[in-house]
Amino acid sequence: MPKLPVSILGATGIVGQRFVQGLHDHPWFEIKALVASHSSAGKTYREACSWKIDAPMPAEIGDLVLGSLEQKLPGRLVFSALPSGAAREIEAKLAAQDHVVCTNASAFRLEPDVPLIIPEVNAAHLSLIAKQRESRGWPGYIVASPNCTTTAIALPLKPLAEAFGLRKVVAVSMQAISGAGYPGLSMMDVMGNVLPFISGEEEKMEVETKILLGSVEAGERRPSTVEISAHANRVPVLDGHMVCLSIEFEEEGSIERVSGVMRAFEAASPYYELPSAPDSPLVLHDHSDRPQPGLDRYANEGMSVVVGRVRPCPSLHIRMVSLVHNTIRGAAGGAIMNAELLYGEGLLL
Repeated sequence: MPKLPVSILGATGIVGQRFVQGLHDHPWFEIKALVASHSSAGKTYREACSWKIDAPMPAEIGDLVLGSLEQKLPGRLVFSALPSGAAREIEAKLAAQDHVVCTNASAFRLEPDVPLIIPEVNAAHLSLIAKQRESRGWPGYIVASPNCTTTAIALPLKPLAEAFGLRKVVAVSMQAISGAGYPGLSMMDVMGNVLPFISGEEEKMEVETKILLGSVEAGERRPSTVEISAHANRVPVLDGHMVCLSIEFEEEGSIERVSGVMRAFEAASPYYELPSAPDSPLVLHDHSDRPQPGLDRYANEGMSVVVGRVRPCPSLHIRMVSLVHNTIRGAAGGAIMNAELLYGEGLLL
């Protein structure tokens, strides 16, 4: 089968660069257009992009000329790494033009008719696409991926919710500076320091996790009833968001059983057959000092969430530490996997 042509919006930013990395040589998709700001349009990608990824820029991609947001895009599938403010207008316009937008932006995540998807967690929520197209009159549609930190929470909670039920979760994040984009934070603000506030982040962790762990019934979202309390912190780490979780179940399970449930967690067919899907969505460590961003963020090419320090909690039932590569699985890689899911379900043709 010929590859589907795809476009990347916001291609020069950190997440845009991860889209380029993940889509270059993809078995199903082929990059045909890169779109950036007006100041960059007309330049080659190599000229306009300050490449920050720890792998070389693909030579042929560097030669592509950046387009503008006003141009006609080739093919139907579009990946968006736009800022939320710009995404609100542009992504809606593209969906109205029969494009399928797989977005990493937050603009539409909480819209009741826009699927917010992690394939291993809630692929069934794609049923909202029909409602979205009907209610908005769009021939195309938008599918969103969650906040990067939310991914580190929802993925390990999914099998635990199914096995034990969830009552309460306390989540304390330690988020890498790449999550603030480039050029991002001043070195004077973050080096040797911890910033105990990231605007909007705690709300995203709480609300999005409940959506992901919930259901869709008769075309309506039914968020999970779990109580989630989140604390968000920025720390001087380049990549890799870590979350400390304390969890109370409806049915208490032993540490051995909790660990066993997470080790056994595998996505139902066909999701594990998607090109970007890791062999194991969760990787568990038994070592008392893991996971660590410097050692574990690239587990299964950055597409697995790594969990460790699973142990009793004196206040709730258990506690653990979770780690996600924030710009790969938590951002571009998650959106690419969503597009693969759409392709596998026959929703891109």
